[in-house]
Amino acid sequence: MRIRDILRRKGSTVATVRPDATVRELLAALAEHNIGAVVVSPDGAAIAGIASERDVVRRLHRHGADLLDRPVSEIMTAEVRTAAPDAAVEDLRRTMTEHHIRHVPVLEDGRLIGIVSIGDVVKSSIDELESEREHLVGYIQRAP
Repeated sequence: MRIRDILRRKGSTVATVRPDATVRELLAALAEHNIGAVVVSPDGAAIAGIASERDVVRRLHRHGADLLDRPVSEIMTAEVRTAAPDAAVEDLRRTMTEHHIRHVPVLEDGRLIGIVSIGDVVKSSIDELESEREHLVGYIQRAP
């Protein structure tokens, strides 16, 4: 299975915030879309970073409530691992596990076209296993 297959099922909508948005605005976007991370982008296509609930919690612990009025660029992860739509989901699963990453933006020709979460990867694995099980059961039931 390819990352493109996951995007085809879930859609390509990606929530973004500008680097100069406040952490308060970031939290509003996370809550509005019921998601765990947003891509930080100056224009909705290029990636400046990624900001997650974890980023907020860790910085809040260190800096207190004053953090809420600071720009997202101060808390985002600037070094973002990305994936291509034609990459294998198996490779993405390995990358996410090895690097403890929960969200990976998908780029095509340098432009943001989607985002894949660890939940999307797990769901695709379950779907594949279910399909294989159905094929095996059908094969066994047809056997003489």
